[in-house]
Amino acid sequence: MNRRQSSLIAAAWLVTASIAAQAEVETPDTAKAIELSQRVIGTRVADYAFTDSRGQARRLGDYRGKPLLVNFVYTGCSQVCPITVRFLDKAICEARRALGRDSFAIATIGFNQPFDTPQALRTFAAQHAISDSKWDFLSPAPGTVEALTREFGFTWYATPKGFDHVTQVTVLDAEGRIYRQIYGDRFDVPMLIGPLKQLITGTPAPAGDWRALVEKVRLFCTVYDRSSGRYRLNYSLFVEIFTGLTVIGAVVFSLLGEWRKQRKA
Repeated sequence: MNRRQSSLIAAAWLVTASIAAQAEVETPDTAKAIELSQRVIGTRVADYAFTDSRGQARRLGDYRGKPLLVNFVYTGCSQVCPITVRFLDKAICEARRALGRDSFAIATIGFNQPFDTPQALRTFAAQHAISDSKWDFLSPAPGTVEALTREFGFTWYATPKGFDHVTQVTVLDAEGRIYRQIYGDRFDVPMLIGPLKQLITGTPAPAGDWRALVEKVRLFCTVYDRSSGRYRLNYSLFVEIFTGLTVIGAVVFSLLGEWRKQRKA
């Protein structure tokens, strides 16, 4: 094998190793995220302060007295968060139809601070046609996001390309205790209505085995631009894969050419 062949093979291995390393880093630990989420069930969340999308001061304690649904979003997300909110809007309409319009409240919290401002949340709600008067969009008080998300069992963390987070809806009872966690950007609507009905009618039922839900949970990883506070699709991995396959193909083609020359000689 000559020097040129050695160089081509070395380049192919470097690209392949880079792709493998990136894939390994970007793989989220779904089981751990769900375990942390389930661990907080039964705990009471502290009375955190927020500013809603209308600029009004709110506290988590304001929602006591009836069940509350809570989910977390990035207003700059253009993929999973909008899909989750639009699906949740439909599920909530069904729940209100079944249980009564005033039977529960819902709050969406923007945890990408300082970008998830009340104005950004108001725009986010308008973009996705959220008009439910019992649905508040809340911006957490400065310095509280870490503790807030930890108490909700909501996993989010930085990666070399941005952030990963678990898609979940948390069901709180009338006293502010976490009663259920519902996972995924889409789910069967009875999974939402069931726990709410149990809380409203006072007939609680035991939760199922959360391990069976792990495969249904969708975490997402997109490229996060810290300067703009927005997300964009990550095409770099596909480019690297294409480049790697091209290099490997060139190596194979070169080796075949050398082999044919040597055979003819």
